[in-house]
Amino acid sequence: MREHDRLFIGGEWTAPAGTGTIEVLSPHTEEVVGRVPDGTPADIDAAVAAARRAFDHGPWPHMSPAERAEILGRLSALYAERQQSMADLVTEEMGSPIMFSIFGQAAIPQMVLQYYVDLAATFTWEEERPGMLGPVTVTREPVGVVAAIYPWNVPQFTLMLKLAPALIAGCTVVAKPSPEAPLDAYLLAEWIQEAGLPEGVVNIVPAGRETGAYLVEHPDIDKVAFTGSTAAGRAIGAACGARLRPVTLELGGKSAAIILEDADLAATIEGFKLASLMNNGEACAAQTRILAPRSRYEEVADALAAMVSGLNVGDPADYGTEIGPLVARRQQERVENYIRIGQDEGAKLITGGLDRPLDRGWYVKPTVFGDVRNDMRIAREEIFGPVLALLPYEDEEDAIAIANDSEYGLGGSVWTADVDHGVEVARRIRTGSCGVNLYTLDPNTPFGGYKNSGVGRELGPEGLLPYLEHKSIPRPAQA
Repeated sequence: MREHDRLFIGGEWTAPAGTGTIEVLSPHTEEVVGRVPDGTPADIDAAVAAARRAFDHGPWPHMSPAERAEILGRLSALYAERQQSMADLVTEEMGSPIMFSIFGQAAIPQMVLQYYVDLAATFTWEEERPGMLGPVTVTREPVGVVAAIYPWNVPQFTLMLKLAPALIAGCTVVAKPSPEAPLDAYLLAEWIQEAGLPEGVVNIVPAGRETGAYLVEHPDIDKVAFTGSTAAGRAIGAACGARLRPVTLELGGKSAAIILEDADLAATIEGFKLASLMNNGEACAAQTRILAPRSRYEEVADALAAMVSGLNVGDPADYGTEIGPLVARRQQERVENYIRIGQDEGAKLITGGLDRPLDRGWYVKPTVFGDVRNDMRIAREEIFGPVLALLPYEDEEDAIAIANDSEYGLGGSVWTADVDHGVEVARRIRTGSCGVNLYTLDPNTPFGGYKNSGVGRELGPEGLLPYLEHKSIPRPAQA
């Protein structure tokens, strides 16, 4: 049982303003495994005030990028040494299989942090340009106090996408973890203290949606960065638009994996274990629409069913587990409802269904639907669980049209024996990323979506730019 009765504000562990608590339930045992304060608007006021002081009067924004990188490098080193403890904790609080947690919930967040530490040395922070009347200095300055609001599915990863570039830019941050997975933020706060970040540079307040909305609209916030549902993103985008406040939104997805005629089917199906079913299917970029050529449709259906039905479902702390529980009972019920919807729409249940694989815990049997049309809800709406939709296509043009016929545009993939041709097909998919014979994210390259999948990009140098303001300083030419 991990119990915390303080909030991390101003570099100290401070008593919350309210008496409410958030209980963290194990998705595997359904028992309480942690408890943290439920942040209130008063706590947000205190956190924002601390971040404001640290930005307006503290040393952080006035340090050189190299100085900030030195301090953040200490945090990165601590993170690298202690990745296993972070992986174990995230698995406990939200049910991610431990083998995925080691990589996706701990190693990748640390890699993102280290990427921005290293980028500080090569990024162009200031440059001289010739102007019409004389030279112009163009400098890049931190945007200010950042509200970082992030979800439960990959909490450290989605936080680090915001925290690392914001901090290396010289911003200060108020982070709001989700109520489902706040425990890992406390572990990170301990490392932040140990690394010696100045007080108030990072503040952490777990809270629910209403308090999160209060943070978004707080008058002393300069920028909002959000990862979550498209519905919530619309509300946050509207609130920021009304205040002319910069915002980055990484939202939902319904990514398509196109299997071309020449694909190595065995390798492709094996690749879907990660690309389509990563993190129990609780991933915005999961490849959940599988597009198969009609000439190979039955072959693909059989191979996909064999793989999915053979997945090891169970305790997420077990190293042999491939599919763990969903994060909450409501998520289990949501995914089961989509399985009913698929059946009602006339899709063919190839494997899986509504029989729960375990008597305890929020488990859903991994499921594949066949004979899916792209106008069905299970092909258009984000399910966020281990449910795949198999759609036939007639030819390559038809496959591209089906892949692009979506309100989302986050990820995608093409599976083929001809990698060069796969790249050409990937270029025609209207998404922020599209892999060939895999799907992955790289800290060096931008991640984000087209259409309803979001606004802006995270990762890469592109992920640093939203945390910077550009200032031009012209001066007369020397005689």
